[in-house]
Amino acid sequence: MKKNILITLCLAYNCLTVGAQDFGKEYIRMTADNTMVLQSKRPPIEQRLFRSEVIEKKIKEVKELLKDNPKLAWMFENCFPNTLETTVHYRVLDGEDDTFVYTGDIHAMWLRDSGAQVWPYVQFANQDKKLARMLRGVILRQWKCICTDPYANAFNDGPTGSEWESDYTEMKPELHERKYEIDSHCYPIRLAYEYWRVTDDATIFGADWLQAITLTLQTFREQQRKQGLGPYRFMRKTERAFDTVGWDGYGAPVKPVGLIASTFRPSDDATILPFLIPSNFMAVSSLRKAAEILTTVNHDETKAEECRALADEVEAALKQHAVVEHPKYGKIYAYEVDGYGSHLLMDDANVPSLLAMGYLGDVPMDDPIYQNTRRFVWSEDNPTFFRGKAGEGIGGPHIGYDMPWPMSIMMFAFTSNDDTEIAHCLHLLTSTDDNTGFIHEAFNKDNAAKYSRPWFAWQNTLFGELILKLIADGKVELLKR
Repeated sequence: MKKNILITLCLAYNCLTVGAQDFGKEYIRMTADNTMVLQSKRPPIEQRLFRSEVIEKKIKEVKELLKDNPKLAWMFENCFPNTLETTVHYRVLDGEDDTFVYTGDIHAMWLRDSGAQVWPYVQFANQDKKLARMLRGVILRQWKCICTDPYANAFNDGPTGSEWESDYTEMKPELHERKYEIDSHCYPIRLAYEYWRVTDDATIFGADWLQAITLTLQTFREQQRKQGLGPYRFMRKTERAFDTVGWDGYGAPVKPVGLIASTFRPSDDATILPFLIPSNFMAVSSLRKAAEILTTVNHDETKAEECRALADEVEAALKQHAVVEHPKYGKIYAYEVDGYGSHLLMDDANVPSLLAMGYLGDVPMDDPIYQNTRRFVWSEDNPTFFRGKAGEGIGGPHIGYDMPWPMSIMMFAFTSNDDTEIAHCLHLLTSTDDNTGFIHEAFNKDNAAKYSRPWFAWQNTLFGELILKLIADGKVELLKR
């Protein structure tokens, strides 16, 4: 016990005496330390980037509820505020809220990740004005990012350049990476819509929003490939096949059937067949949210109708091309198709995924095709599903063989109403952290001590979101077990 206290004091002292850049290294060392079991892994108060009293109150409340399950309570306290305390950079620029959000150990802002990282805090926005302004700043920053380049997925905090400047694509100094992904447009809309619904604050839907949604519509139409390949192409000098794009940077051929091509997946891995089905589903729901905003807030019925029409077209194409007859599971959704009849049956852990479509609300939870798909992806009939001595889950080529992602385990729990399944997921999440108290990017199916990314804020905050949902669903007794 004395040794653990001494370690904690030393880490706190080191955090106070090192520079901002070195703090990241020190924090990674602390998060990866599995000797500090049940010792707080939160940064010292003076080193926390953002504090919210309502979040602190919620943490105390949940810890009290879970006092009979100290490991789970400890992990919740470490994980739920992780985005706020280590990745949120809030300020006021030119009189407006502005929030730049790191992913964690990569100091760049992904549109997808940042939208997902702060999502669980939106429900508390009306109880903390400072928290609401931080969230407002994320949304305004996301609109600016889309306006800077609608084909980019990750951005710098200013025109600082990137390690990926040599990529064969139209890089700008404001970009960290330029991998075009449908979900980079969907997550900002999802976040803004929910923030507006909760707070009734429509000030986020100004000129930058109107420009951003115009660019989203333009990009989606270009990537329907009806008028040719479109302006985007990408290649990279790399030994890793999924980090570059074949067919001279445009990806495999597709037949224009109304679906939207996505050159990359949410994992930042290149698609094999460019019509990525879960991302097309998310595009449909996002466009309909955008149409509601444009009608109600902006009174722009013309642009709202453009969103609705495109959503209807993509939905019709999904009904025709996304469903495949599986010999064991019946009708299921394919992961990728090309419009010619080719399809890829698998799933990837990163969201949007086939498994996560129920969580995102992109398909009804009771959709029989979704339920068939859910059974397929959580089985060894899915080539990216891995099961071993330490645990099980869906992975993907981003990390490789035998490395399930906890994100998939959380999606399995989010989309379950079976207490046995949920309890199994909680056991997996709390037994594969290697006693670090954090959720990692991926872990080895046979040895959870072999994992990637000790500081990955999206999965940490998502874990907190899951615990809060289960409490709201009346499953406190299950959590205590």
